[in-house]
Amino acid sequence: MTRLAYVVSRFPHVTETFIVRELNAVRADLDEEIELFSLFPPVDPTVHPSAARWVAGLHPGGRPAAVIAAVARWLVERPLTTTHAAAALVAAHRRSPRLAARNLAAFGLACAHARSARALGIRHVHAHFATYPAVAAWTISQLTGATFSFTAHAHDIYLDTSFLPRLLADAAFAVPISAYGRDILLREGAAPDRVHVIHCGVDPAAYAFAPRTPPPAGVVRMLCVASLQEYKGHRFLLRALATDDPPLRRIHLELAGRGELRDELESLSRDLGLEHRVSFLGPLTEPEIVAALARAHAFVLPSIVVPGTGFTEGIPVSLMEAMASGTPVIASSVAGVPELVIDGETGLLAVPADEVDLRRALTRLLTEPQTAIAERSLAARRIVERQFDLAASAAQMTRLLSAQLDPRPAVPTGPRQA
Repeated sequence: MTRLAYVVSRFPHVTETFIVRELNAVRADLDEEIELFSLFPPVDPTVHPSAARWVAGLHPGGRPAAVIAAVARWLVERPLTTTHAAAALVAAHRRSPRLAARNLAAFGLACAHARSARALGIRHVHAHFATYPAVAAWTISQLTGATFSFTAHAHDIYLDTSFLPRLLADAAFAVPISAYGRDILLREGAAPDRVHVIHCGVDPAAYAFAPRTPPPAGVVRMLCVASLQEYKGHRFLLRALATDDPPLRRIHLELAGRGELRDELESLSRDLGLEHRVSFLGPLTEPEIVAALARAHAFVLPSIVVPGTGFTEGIPVSLMEAMASGTPVIASSVAGVPELVIDGETGLLAVPADEVDLRRALTRLLTEPQTAIAERSLAARRIVERQFDLAASAAQMTRLLSAQLDPRPAVPTGPRQA
């Protein structure tokens, strides 16, 4: 029997390499099979090589007829638990019918997965993201008696926390990826002893460390790996590059990623006269990203906090990858980013949504002594090795999961029934 399952929104998802890396590492550490449940269909055909093994055994979200049948079966088998769980979701989102409907959809999909989880002997379910995946893990827990936990990343705890207190009360533990996220969970009522900060990580050995500095003359190859979405701040980066300042005019920018802003950003680059200095690479696989980093002189990620929503970063793995490879980085001082990119020590930080300050940081990188840049690159590699190493993060997660699997805790970690 399989005792452990993970729940995610979509799989595969090209920008969520951190989930695949954790799955592979935890599976190796535990020496145990892991079932993977997804809720919604993938939106990108790109499959990283490391994700291929999980695609083959994936439990996708059920078709509507199967979901309705699963809900009906649970209503017959456990009527009070099923209705109370659905009612709790509706009550938590009573001020937003749209969110209530989406969470009920996740609830229905989870009811279908709960049938499989019980048949497989799942004892613990871990979810990535404190939104629909955590709701699904909670639902499986309510229906089957398995324990559950979740990893909280960024927007999932920044935007809507209506159901978060209930998740925190019932979860065996919660894993924020940053100290910034931990503080949010504590404010929402989490018990301190059930909150464990575990950074997303990378394997430093996968990135040949070669400290780079922008050349004193000629083209500067600058890379940005990020989905083409508003909170990544691409607009401000393009505007920062639209200048007559000689140092910045040497930059050729490569944008790797896909997203709904592709057409808009291409149009903006033309309007700003940057079409010959900006290349759109589309989504890249992990090996392609390693190759792109190897040829880059610098890496930039100008994230912002989206006005009106608060949507922003956690701690982007792409920054860890760049820093592990020796590529000097420029990022924005949002959310947990300063825990990785320490301004002037492991990289440079700019004020988010401020192209003038971003231009200042870019100019500094291109004009300061190369020895200073090389020292920061070395410090960047060290912080990745010490605090954002995948093996260490996976070992932390394995310890938490093992405590739920064998032996089962003698004292319940939280209320199990609605």
